[in-house]
Amino acid sequence: MPPAQPPRAGSHDHGSGLRWNAWNLVLLAPLLMLVTPWFNFDGPRLVGLPFFYWYQLAFVPVSAICVAIVYVKTKDEPTSATDHSGRPTVDDLDSSTSDRRKR
Repeated sequence: MPPAQPPRAGSHDHGSGLRWNAWNLVLLAPLLMLVTPWFNFDGPRLVGLPFFYWYQLAFVPVSAICVAIVYVKTKDEPTSATDHSGRPTVDDLDSSTSDRRKR
């Protein structure tokens, strides 16, 4: 494989490397914690803690589970469906680097 060419001066990478998937909508669930009027009250208490506090504390594992679900469901997807620029992808660059180390 030929060595990677550095980007030309003035060229811009229009691909951000971000991936869109319907599973990303699960990441909206932790944002519900930002709407404090929905849970800003005292009762019911749990182990002496007002609802406001234990509800926030309960969202810590819920948020971690949401992030884990999205990670597991989307980790094997390519970062870009097509690369029309002709430049090598991250995976190509990574494999060529590991090939050079083996020599």
